[in-house]
Amino acid sequence: MNFDLNEEHQLIRETVRSFAEKEIKPKAHELDEQESFSIDLTLKMGEIGLFGMNIPEQYGGAGTDTLSYIIAVEELARVDGSHAATLAAHNSLGIGPIYYYGSEEQKKKYLPGLCTGSSIWAFGLTEPEAGSDSRGSRTRAELVNGEWIINGSKIFITNGSSEISTGVTVQSVSGETNGKKEFSTILVEKGTGGYTAKPIKGKMMWRASDTSEMFFDDCRVPESNLLGGRGEGSRIMLSTLDNGRLSIAAMGLGCAQGAYEMALGYSKQRKQFGSAISGFQAIAFKLADMAMKIELARNLLYKACWLKDNNREFAKESAMAKLYSSEIAREVADEAVQIHGGYGLMKSFDVERFYRDQRLLQIGEGTSEIQRLIISRYLLRER
Repeated sequence: MNFDLNEEHQLIRETVRSFAEKEIKPKAHELDEQESFSIDLTLKMGEIGLFGMNIPEQYGGAGTDTLSYIIAVEELARVDGSHAATLAAHNSLGIGPIYYYGSEEQKKKYLPGLCTGSSIWAFGLTEPEAGSDSRGSRTRAELVNGEWIINGSKIFITNGSSEISTGVTVQSVSGETNGKKEFSTILVEKGTGGYTAKPIKGKMMWRASDTSEMFFDDCRVPESNLLGGRGEGSRIMLSTLDNGRLSIAAMGLGCAQGAYEMALGYSKQRKQFGSAISGFQAIAFKLADMAMKIELARNLLYKACWLKDNNREFAKESAMAKLYSSEIAREVADEAVQIHGGYGLMKSFDVERFYRDQRLLQIGEGTSEIQRLIISRYLLRER
């Protein structure tokens, strides 16, 4: 067993960390306050090759392995969850399904532009009454004279309504047999008649990411916009989420790492009773527990990436990594605020933002409860 990163992985970590520190960190607080999605920073992330990292070069990607991409997400989340969310959602949910399930024509049409970061793509799954129960979707698509006619709505969709958002992959009910719904995924481009997307404001977390609500009112797209085969929507969705959980786990890991570093630094500077609080056993033990949890989360996540890169089954480990990383992000961020004391509750301290940003990680791309359900099913199947 070799736990050392290779030179490429180390270079990616150094490059993305430097970018996040120099470009994102100085603007993160203001963007969070203004609830502003930064097109400029998104384009810059594209310029250093963060979009389409796992996509082969023939489609405009970088052709890196899964771990390279996960390290990039981790390093962004160490500084700001919003920009990590933009990257994770676009790569895992936006680009991923098109690459894995798209026709050659669809890949050549969409992927080169999406891999530059000059345009981003969304994945329309969640609805007002369909979250953890994805099969509760009510958005419908009817095939009429060579066109899909889509009606319905989606909510809490990342990367769906910014100026550089160019489209969405929509899961919809495309038929029904003996009371059983048939689900299909369909590509809908921005500007298509009957399709509108508007940003959702007033969020507690990821305030600088683009979260949107979508509406489809007799939205018509060509039959050729079907992604994968008809009736394969649920399979595409579940497979996409298996991959996406790795990036959410990376966000949890990065969030925890950033919060821990803030707490460690603050504890060395803050003095009480004439000494730095880092010397007090109560604080030192908190820091020890935080560091231990981060180490465990990183080992589990990187193992899941290794399994995927070696064409091994990784869905169970992906769910475990997502569950554990998101929950230790909560625990570490909470302890980081505790170590900061009253200052940890002030918006002028970044740890306050981290405390808010971590909360979605236990909900997005499958709640912690759903992760436990998935893991338990794998365990029972193994027996």
